[in-house]
Amino acid sequence: MSAVPGSEKPAGRFRRMLDRLSSSQGDLESEELREDAETAGCTRIGDCHDRQIVTVTGTLRTVTLRPRAGVPALEAELFDGSAALDVVWLGRRSIVGIEPGRRLIASGRISMSRGRRVLFNPKYELRPLGRE
Repeated sequence: MSAVPGSEKPAGRFRRMLDRLSSSQGDLESEELREDAETAGCTRIGDCHDRQIVTVTGTLRTVTLRPRAGVPALEAELFDGSAALDVVWLGRRSIVGIEPGRRLIASGRISMSRGRRVLFNPKYELRPLGRE
């Protein structure tokens, strides 16, 4: 009889249900966001590297107005269940629809700033509110 590690063995229906019941709400939301990114064909934020052109999706956690070098900048934190990414629109004080809890798809070139992934002035698409 060979031993099969638990991570390689396919989980049965009962095991998946038990895992869901014992998981926290945050874990379940993170798992749902990771699955959403995979089905949308987007790159997971945790897999993004500096200077890489990517398309990512997730939920906006925070949205703030933070000037950069005297220029207004709207900053939002995008989370996809694997990691977070700062999305920055330079020269903007607000954008209709960009608010905490909103899901979106963003495309652009990743850069690193103070050890965090940042996406400046991305192309973006707001996800329909009805899907959530």
